[in-house]
Amino acid sequence: MTDVRERILTQLKIDAPAAERKIISFIREQVKEAGSTGAVVGLSGGLDSSVTAFLCTKALGKEKVMGLFLPESNVTSARDLTDVRSVAQKLGIKFKVLDITSVIREFKRHLNEFKVSVRHAANLKPRVRMIALYYYANSLNRLVVGTGNRSELRAGYFTKFGDGGVDILPIGCLYKTQVRQLSEHLGVPMEIIYKVPTAGLWPGQTDEGELGITYEKLDMVYAGLDLGLRPAAISHATDVKETRVKELIAREKRALHKICPPPIPSL
Repeated sequence: MTDVRERILTQLKIDAPAAERKIISFIREQVKEAGSTGAVVGLSGGLDSSVTAFLCTKALGKEKVMGLFLPESNVTSARDLTDVRSVAQKLGIKFKVLDITSVIREFKRHLNEFKVSVRHAANLKPRVRMIALYYYANSLNRLVVGTGNRSELRAGYFTKFGDGGVDILPIGCLYKTQVRQLSEHLGVPMEIIYKVPTAGLWPGQTDEGELGITYEKLDMVYAGLDLGLRPAAISHATDVKETRVKELIAREKRALHKICPPPIPSL
């Protein structure tokens, strides 16, 4: 079990400088190929969006990166704005604050035919944010740069046509724990690196609370699957129940529609 665990942990270790170079090159190539003038990034004050902003600025220069902070007044914390401002000032990029509270309120007022859960209603928020990001991106001839990581993509932990509605995903190749490794190399503020991950969908909401597993454990499960290990072996090495490992495998299959193009029939 110890050997398997070590294999999994080794699988999750990255060469941060090499990862930085590859991702920076990717961003530059994508922007150039699109005939775009830069990037628009949704900043939340969290780890993933901060790392994405750092990478975009390194790739394109501060003049070609714009950050948008899109809070909801009764959910978003004051600390988030402080952290967003800290990142924007450190990078020297332009950023705007656009409160989406009134827009969400109007959607809920008009779309009231069905009773929906708090979780389903929360999907409005990332979709409204997507609209705002594309408004600025289209107006400035820039790409919307997504901030999703590989852990979220495999778990389907994002909103289709919301935070999943982007042009490129520079850190979509990195698991959450790998994003944290890269963030330390990039010089992201420590208070952001170890901040509790949250999508800010409702008061008290956290990523790990919704997923029902820590990112460290989740990433170890995925790394085990990447190594071709059986669920039982992964379970023994990670202390995650085998039934939970199988649930995560099934969850990934169910979420494929979120990252694949819409099915088109062949005639």
